[in-house]
Order: sequence, then C-alpha cells, then structure tokens
Amino acid sequence: MKDFKDAIIECVPNFSEGRNMDVIRQITNEIEKIEGVRLLDVDPGKATNRTVVTFVGNPNAVIEAAFQAIKKAGELIDMRLHTGEHPRMGATDVCPLIPISGISIEETVAFARMLGKRVGEELSIPVYHYEHAAISPARKNLADIRSGEYEGFAAKILMPDWKPDHGRPVFNERSGATVIGVRDFLIAYNINLNTTSTRRANSVAFDIREKGRQKKGADGKVVKDKTGEAVWEPGLLKSVKAIGWYIEEYGIAQISVNLTNMNVTPLHILFDAACERSIARGMRVTGSELVGLVPLQAMLEAGKYFLRKQQRSVGVGEAELIRIAIKSLGLDELGPFDPQKKIIEYQMKDNQAKKLVDLSLTRFALETSGETPAPGGGSIAAYCGVLGAALGTMVANLSAHKKGWDSRWEEFSNYAEQGQALMKELLFLVDEDTNAYNHIMAAYGLPKSNDAEKAARKAAIDAATVYAIKIPFRTMELAFQSFGLAKDMAEKGNPNCASDAGVGALCARTAVKGTYLNVMTNAKSLKDNEEVNAIIEKSEKMNAAAEVMEQEIWTTVLGKMK
Repeated sequence: MKDFKDAIIECVPNFSEGRNMDVIRQITNEIEKIEGVRLLDVDPGKATNRTVVTFVGNPNAVIEAAFQAIKKAGELIDMRLHTGEHPRMGATDVCPLIPISGISIEETVAFARMLGKRVGEELSIPVYHYEHAAISPARKNLADIRSGEYEGFAAKILMPDWKPDHGRPVFNERSGATVIGVRDFLIAYNINLNTTSTRRANSVAFDIREKGRQKKGADGKVVKDKTGEAVWEPGLLKSVKAIGWYIEEYGIAQISVNLTNMNVTPLHILFDAACERSIARGMRVTGSELVGLVPLQAMLEAGKYFLRKQQRSVGVGEAELIRIAIKSLGLDELGPFDPQKKIIEYQMKDNQAKKLVDLSLTRFALETSGETPAPGGGSIAAYCGVLGAALGTMVANLSAHKKGWDSRWEEFSNYAEQGQALMKELLFLVDEDTNAYNHIMAAYGLPKSNDAEKAARKAAIDAATVYAIKIPFRTMELAFQSFGLAKDMAEKGNPNCASDAGVGALCARTAVKGTYLNVMTNAKSLKDNEEVNAIIEKSEKMNAAAEVMEQEIWTTVLGKMK
C-alpha cells in the first residue's frame, strides 16, 4: 500500500475567529505541534471575524494537524456568540485539502473522508463533504451546503436531504458544523501591463477569462436572452477568473487572475494569452507577480515551455528550468523572486532530514570514510550511476546546441530528458540505500526475550533485508538503462564529446557491478525466498551484459577519437 510519506498536500482551514489573537494562536499551536507539517500563513480578518490558516505536509501529518486544530477550535470558539460579515456555519467553517505533489485528487479525497469521519465520530461535529470529496452532487457546491448559515442550521440538519455525511444529525449548538473537501490548487497571479488604465486592463482580462464578457449588439447595448438575462461571450481560457485594476504602489495597471486549475490552463499558457491579447489591444505585458505560493510543477512546466519555444533542450536541471520560468514570466520585475520562499515544495525542505546528496563532494567523501558502515558501497554505486547518467545528459545537451545541428535539437532534448529522469531516481537511491541499511540495523535491535519477540524480530529482519536487496537492484536497473544513453551519445552525439560518453559508460559499469555485489551480499541469508531468487537471476544477466555494453561503447568512443 502506498505510504504517501513523500507526498505533499496543503490544508487551508477557515476558523470563525479573527479578533482574539490568543484564541487563534492556541489553534495554530496545535498545528505546529505535529511533526511533518509546516505552518505557512495565518491571515486573521477583524471585519469577517474569521482566520484563514495555511499549512502543508505529508497527508497523514496534515490530517492529524487538521483534526487537532478543529478540536481546539471547537473548545475555544462558541458559535452562539459569533458575529462577522463572512458566511459561516461552524467554529471550523470549511477545511479544504489541496494535493500538491505525489498524490492524486482521488487519493486526497480518501484522506478528506478519513478526517471527516474522525471529526464526526470523535468530536460530535456534523461534517459535510464538498467539491471533489462530495458524496452526492447536491453537496458539491460549498455555498449550497452553507446556505442558511449557522443560524438556520438547527432546522436544516433535521431535513433528510441534509443529513450529515459524518456524525449524528444533531445540532451542535456550540461548534456548529464543518465542511471538509478537496479542491484544486488556486494560483493567485497578477500580470503587469505598460498602462495605467483599468478599463484597458479589463479588456484583456475579459478576453482571457473563462466567463468572458457581456455580448453587445451593433447599437452598443447588452444583448439579452428570452428571460431578460444578459448573454455572455466566453473567453479564451478555462479555469481562469480575471479582472483589471490599478496598483498605485507600482504605478501600473494589472490583470488580477485566480487560476483555479493549473492542469486545465497552465501558468505559461495564461501568460502567453495575456501577452497576445495585450499586443492586439495596443499594450504590452512587462512582467507578472505570484501572490502567495506556487507548486513546483507549474514552474518546471513553464521553464520547459519557454525553452521549447526557443528550440532548446529541456533536459536541464531543476534550478535552470526555474530560472528560465522566472525570467520568461517576468516574475522578478516588481521585486526579487526567491524560489525557496515562493515554491511550496521548497518551503517543506526545512522540515526534512538532511540528505547525503545535499552534502558537498568533500563532505560526502568524509562521511563515507568514517567509522560507520553507511553510507557504503550501495550509496557510492548509486552515485556512480548518477554521474554516468549526468555525463550522457551533458553530451545530449551539448549536441542539441551544436552549431549546424539546429534541426536535431528536439532529438537530443528527448535524450537529455531521459537522462534527467534517470539522474533524479538515482539521486533518491543514493540516500535510500543508506536508509535501507539503517532499517536492517533497527530490526536487529528489536527485543528477543521470548519466542513471540524472536519471531517478530526475524520477520522484521527478513522484510528489511528484502528491501535492502530491492534498492540496489533498482539502482542496477537504472544504471543499466543509462548504458543506452551513453551508447547513443557515443554514436550520434557531438563527436567532440565522445570521451565524455565513454566515461559515462564506465560510471554505469561501476554502478551495475557495485550494486550486483550488494544484491548478492544481502541475498545470502534469504536463499529460499522466491522473490529474492528472481532478483538474483535478473542481476546475474545484467552483470554479464554490462561487460558487453561497456566494451561496445569503449570501442565506439576510441573509434570516434581517432
């Protein structure tokens, strides 16, 4: 079963308290107590008497933090005394979950329903699910669920159509009800124009937003349908809400956009559409700004999009893709854009344990040379695999940009992308090999004072050992795949880089041979395990084939050099 330890979801609960900072602080303290969660923002509003809290983390940690925050809000906020301008129906009015990375909408829905069940059963707070988590179509829209608000909820909950999804159909006079759902990530984004005219900014906003503009006849009047309602002409882009406004601080007009689904309309497509429509209306986009945070995926896709427009290789590193995205979208026009502060996944890095791959080369070598057995041969073999894939990727990128080879840029870009994918997984395996060894050591440390403990200890050791075989075997598979990249680059790539492709093949050979040793060493104690025996058989074949592959590439490289 998927453990989601590397997945990230965002949670944005809205609490019905925006004036008493002590109450707000007690609620957010519950969130910050949970390991694996990072509190990103606390935004109280006095007029609305409502606070919007934003935090992120792995799904299990986020669900626990959300539950504890809802529990504390129920203890501290008395809805019988609540007043405010914003519609609301409970102490924790709404609690949306948003998948960020490593998890799908459907998988996030399962976590939302898990949270709802727990809130309903353990806290006796009626729970309704909305948006993607809605159990029935009638409850998809938050406004429909919240209609009548807290004051009308005592009667509403008794209606058969409004029986809670979780919890008893009994009015909780103190806490009201809570709505828990799953929605897509919303990107708040402003596009800068070289004008001060709000009306002209609106003209572009109406061109691109999904809602579009009201249709007008030849006489300039709004066209109406048979019921007397205005007829609307849809805009260019789905999942886009936009208006124009003037920002006195900057002295420019902007198109203010809420991008409600970046998978439907990516950020870069939105930006280019705004550029095209601005030019058509006599203006020019000068840059843009992100309000709040953005998922890494949006930035990486933008970087690749703009590189492809230049007919340049997209198989470059993550940092370079982000740099291209920042420059192409003009995100640094109004002020510095710091990816470490603006990209959600980077915000989470402070909560993660330090990795071997984040060490300097010197520090990594010193760490390896110490008195501890990990990192050992498995991690080093994996890093040799990384370097082999990196060299193949380098040759691909240099070939894509070689003078006179312009027509082949996409061919080599595809090779470079393959190399980057190999590098990414192999980098993960550098640390995971050490983690696998640590799991074995932890299993050996389990108690063994009676037969039951001995049996549990042996089962844990066997399971950890199987995992410690699978990790170097996966490294072996990836390193063996990188032979293909090295071979193609030696044969087809820039001839001036043939020796680099050759060194890449040598690194791949070291990775395959090194991980073969690890597989065979760890497999000694599990000779009767069918799964392990199948891995050994495949490892034997790859080990032998590596010799042949390396020699073929070696011969090709020497021929190119002559």
